Amino acid sequence: MNTGWSLYVIILVVINIVGCAWLLWVTSRRRGNDGKNTAETTGHVWDGDLTEYNKPLPRWWINLFWITIVFSIGYLAWYPGFGNFAGTSGWTSAKEHDAEKAEADARLEEAYGRFAGMAIDEVAKHPEAVAFGARLFANHCAQCHGSDARGAKGFPNLTDNDWLWGGSPDQILTTLLQGRQAAMPPLAAAIGGDVGVTEVTAYVQSLSGIKADPALAEAGKARFAGVCAACHGVDGKGNPMLGAPNLTDDVWLYGSDFATISEGINKGRQGMMPAHEPIIGDTRVRLVGAYVWSLTHGKDAAAQATP
Repeated sequence: MNTGWSLYVIILVVINIVGCAWLLWVTSRRRGNDGKNTAETTGHVWDGDLTEYNKPLPRWWINLFWITIVFSIGYLAWYPGFGNFAGTSGWTSAKEHDAEKAEADARLEEAYGRFAGMAIDEVAKHPEAVAFGARLFANHCAQCHGSDARGAKGFPNLTDNDWLWGGSPDQILTTLLQGRQAAMPPLAAAIGGDVGVTEVTAYVQSLSGIKADPALAEAGKARFAGVCAACHGVDGKGNPMLGAPNLTDDVWLYGSDFATISEGINKGRQGMMPAHEPIIGDTRVRLVGAYVWSLTHGKDAAAQATP
């Protein structure tokens, strides 16, 4: 807060406190010499004997207001609230937040600590750990993958067995810890412009059994082998080391229609999975990984955990 705003707050607080004190003092003066309430009337009389009086507040009520004013002055001396004055206690909302966070982290670490360093398929054998992971997933992952983990356009479905970067426990853990960066470059110029994009699109559709023009698909096969096969393989089955998807199945991250595929070839794709180790730490990442693993291996994990 700069000096100008600080002075504004100070003046406003002083005016309010002094104004309240003045109002109470004026009200207190409206008493007789004996200290009792004077019986002044407003001049309004009904039915001959029903008179409206204008009496001051009772003494006990006024004293409560004086106590409130004294309390407010003490509060402003102890806590910040008087402009830039920090208060004699040194309290700040940031310090309180940090203290509460440290206390909460200690409790969570006690609950999560026994799963530290475990492989996610081992963690998945513990129902409590999977429940922890589900809540962490809802907080940190559902924004992209959905609350049911079925994903959306551009965000993978985690409930099937199709994995861009590999579906082993170590590969999933690496994805969560370090993140992933897709690198599908614009390829229109490399494969022959609009004609090449059309032909390769037709060939890619034919790989997964989608009906496509045979002549265009055949022409696109040679272009695919010369450029696209470097990542997706000659057979189009992809490469988990590069995050290159399998083009021969029926799983499509962005869509399988002609326009969507040709757009991806023409403009490229730059999907990004952020690294979560810096965000939630190694142990919590393993709990999330255990939950993700359980979505496709839940029955297997439960069977192994059963004596």
